[in-house]
Amino acid sequence: MTESNTNASAPGAPVSSEHQRFVCIHGHFYQPPRENPWLETVEIQDSAAPYHDWNDRITAECYAPNGASRITDTENKIVRIMNNYSWISFNFGPTLLSWLNDFAPRTYRMILDADRTSAERNKGHGSAIAQVYNHIIMPLANERDARTQIRWGIYDFEFRFGRKPEGMWLAETAVSHQVLDLMAQEGIKFTILAPHQCARVRSLAHQEASDHAEAEQEQPWTETPDASVDTRHAYRVRLNEGRFIDVFFYNGPNSRAIAFEGLLNSGVDFARRMLTGFGDETLVSPDEVALLSHVATDGESYGHHHRHGEMALSYAIHWLNGEEHTPLINYADYLARYAPQWEAEVVDDTSWSCAHGVERWRSNCGCNSGGRPNWSQLWRAPLREALDQLRDATCPMAEKMGASLFKDLWAARDAYVRVILNRSRSNTDAFFAEFATHELSQEERTRALELMELERHTQLMYTSCGWFFDEISGIETVQVIAYAARVLQLAACLFGDPGVALEQRFLETLASAPSNVPEIGNGAEVYRRYVTGMKIGLEQVGAHYAISSIFRSYPEQGEIFCYNVRRQRHEVFSSGRGRVALGAAWIDSRITEETEEICFAVLHLGDQNLSAAVKRYNSSDPRQVEAFESFSRQIAEAMRRANLPEVIRLIDHLFGGMNYSLLSLFADEQHRILESILTQTVAEMENSLSKIYQDHTSLLDFLTECGMAPPPALEVVANYAIGGMLRRAIEADKFEADQILSLAQRASVEHITLNTHELGYIAGQRMKRAMVQLESAADGKEAASRALSEALTMAETFRHLPFEVNFWQAQNIWNDLLRRTDRNYWTEEWRKDFRQLGETMDIRVDQLVTEEGVSAF
Repeated sequence: MTESNTNASAPGAPVSSEHQRFVCIHGHFYQPPRENPWLETVEIQDSAAPYHDWNDRITAECYAPNGASRITDTENKIVRIMNNYSWISFNFGPTLLSWLNDFAPRTYRMILDADRTSAERNKGHGSAIAQVYNHIIMPLANERDARTQIRWGIYDFEFRFGRKPEGMWLAETAVSHQVLDLMAQEGIKFTILAPHQCARVRSLAHQEASDHAEAEQEQPWTETPDASVDTRHAYRVRLNEGRFIDVFFYNGPNSRAIAFEGLLNSGVDFARRMLTGFGDETLVSPDEVALLSHVATDGESYGHHHRHGEMALSYAIHWLNGEEHTPLINYADYLARYAPQWEAEVVDDTSWSCAHGVERWRSNCGCNSGGRPNWSQLWRAPLREALDQLRDATCPMAEKMGASLFKDLWAARDAYVRVILNRSRSNTDAFFAEFATHELSQEERTRALELMELERHTQLMYTSCGWFFDEISGIETVQVIAYAARVLQLAACLFGDPGVALEQRFLETLASAPSNVPEIGNGAEVYRRYVTGMKIGLEQVGAHYAISSIFRSYPEQGEIFCYNVRRQRHEVFSSGRGRVALGAAWIDSRITEETEEICFAVLHLGDQNLSAAVKRYNSSDPRQVEAFESFSRQIAEAMRRANLPEVIRLIDHLFGGMNYSLLSLFADEQHRILESILTQTVAEMENSLSKIYQDHTSLLDFLTECGMAPPPALEVVANYAIGGMLRRAIEADKFEADQILSLAQRASVEHITLNTHELGYIAGQRMKRAMVQLESAADGKEAASRALSEALTMAETFRHLPFEVNFWQAQNIWNDLLRRTDRNYWTEEWRKDFRQLGETMDIRVDQLVTEEGVSAF
């Protein structure tokens, strides 16, 4: 955000400074969607290590900490654990909430709980507001897409929070009069914009009076150049046909200080800066009774962009509520108490993150992330052109096909969000019962679902992040191109040759999008290099199942990402290190209900040496069944004789070759299987090194006594052996405190260099496991006592290790147990150990205060 804000007042005579004062802090929590469009899941991202992916990492650094943020005393002991979301105004991107629900359910629950708590605190007005569905730049969308984005965002919000949203966040606060009117038509009461997006203001009270005067005289407008609008109250924006929407223009300098100027280094400084947002209270309209100091920033500022930023936020809230007695409020409650007295007009086609309006998402305007100042963004316009062409070309095709399937294609699309959120068969049946022209056959159902998926991906391909950064081959831009590739694949499947022809035109337009990386060249090469290989069909899912079945045991009916697998047969034949797996299975998509039966053969010669063959199969055809039975018998005989060339010949004869390998696996499974293959090798190495170390332990001890450094080779062996033994001891299901402490002591005596970062992470995860076991055992006294004893032993042991252990998740579970359990149910001894566990994990139990301000004990 680059706004300035002089906090100039709207016209009005100076009055007394006796006004009710409120603070509102808004966090826009959002991540670009990262799901593979064919798998509907986020695949592993090595750059986010040790976390699985960036969603996972940012959840650990920001989203989860804000649901259980710490206030500490001078000795860094925890005295309060706060859910920040319940005190601020916030929005979460629907696609991010969907991921949190699936992969971080505790954090997801914290967010929903916060909205309910805030509604209790703010007279029925929850602090959560909705967001346009997948963060598209609304002024650049056509009316139909913009309406879908609003409707999907509203329905997603109602589905999760159980109430209608009062406000809605616009992606990048990109706004126009038309977009505001569409929001108002759908019942949205307010939104939040940057101060430079205000064009002019005038008194609403005087204007309404003049509307009823016999001789109407327009009240004069006051221009607000250079973000000079008074941000201390709400404004009403008049729209078409008598509609209106209310707008809050946030305080620019204070918001910028939070995001970019280190204000989150101190909670007190943060709180005091919020008080400056009230400005000179003498320069306020005589009719004003309340002033609002409010800011809006990316929510990731609180913990991800600024480490421990969530703690600064918590302390600022605590300080404002306590020492300053300035209450925090959310926008909906403020509007319910204080109706706008000023009217405003917005500057069309503007946003908070582009100084040129909305050009950042369609032209080489000069806005970039700053890392490569010599790079251009000439690729932005051709990328948008390619997507617009694709959307507009598929539209008449979709309408023509949709006429035989849906009563109203576009009404069905707006309602399809119900299916996106719940893909159960019964829910899909209800969707078709309402919108289909007739009872659809299974083939028609699949075609109708593919049509809806085509429409869904035409929305996803406009996600704003694709244009925000500097290079067309960046991961965010590749992501939106991948969504477009899914549209192209579905169009080819649904519309035949006209659909197939769309890809060539798409690539021709992308070829005019220049890359800043010479070896890539242009957007068409980005598509070929990074996206083409992502495309899969049911046969590729079958190949994944076949290959991974060598390394894991699937149930008769299982799942692979968004696909179901029903095993028909599976046999494994072994000879030495060589193995052959044969089988057949049904593969079907939970997204489109498309189904295919396949048979397969996999030859594994050890380590990474693996080849597989897959083809369509019909188990109702006796000839195919008999051919496969004969093939199976021949493979069994060839493996019995260890005749691997014959095995290869038989597979080639039935399948026409082996076209799949470990490289054909989806990324997560590929990593898992390679780790499995490496495990044995690493274990052998660790055993060898440990044996060398143990054989020479006495020599190492003697060298230490003599003050001599061991030779480098022996030092490396000792480091590796002790580190490995300590890691395995920490991870072990059976926790041996004496062994761990003994290894730590030996590491200290022998000056072993430990990987403290890795060990601290592993210990933190092990402590979390112990607390999860305690949580699940809390209903039974005997099991809970055992689990508590182990958790306490573990925490006390970890406190004595020569590295920092992150107790954060374990502390959260302790706090949840404290709040949820009946203290009268437990014995005094149990309560004593539970208190000790909290103290050991740096919780000042005797001073701990709950969210409600009540002493914990």
